[in-house]
Amino acid sequence: MEELLVLVILLYEELVTKDEYEKRLDELFLDYPENDDLLYLEWERDITKAVIYVRTHTDYNALDCERFGRILIGRLKEYYKNCPDIRVFADKMYSLWESLPGNIQDQKPFFTLCYADDPLIMGR
Repeated sequence: MEELLVLVILLYEELVTKDEYEKRLDELFLDYPENDDLLYLEWERDITKAVIYVRTHTDYNALDCERFGRILIGRLKEYYKNCPDIRVFADKMYSLWESLPGNIQDQKPFFTLCYADDPLIMGR
């Protein structure tokens, strides 16, 4: 569920496309066809409802934060490489931090996202 949570958060923040989400969902479903959550999401065509489903059906107490972080940082690396404006990237990181589950916002490396744009604000 960590990968899906990363994808819906990034989708909500417009850091990945709906097509990227759907492609990865299809791959996960083919790997785990017995998973009821994946089956539901395969049938759910309303992306807003899919985002809400993942956000509300994730057990945040059992979330593998290390795996979640590796997936998230890997996706952010790709976004960073393709982002033409560092200010846009930095602004997105604060918004992304606000979208993270509350129980991990203040953990490493996630808390650094909340001040990613500070040096830019200070003119450095």
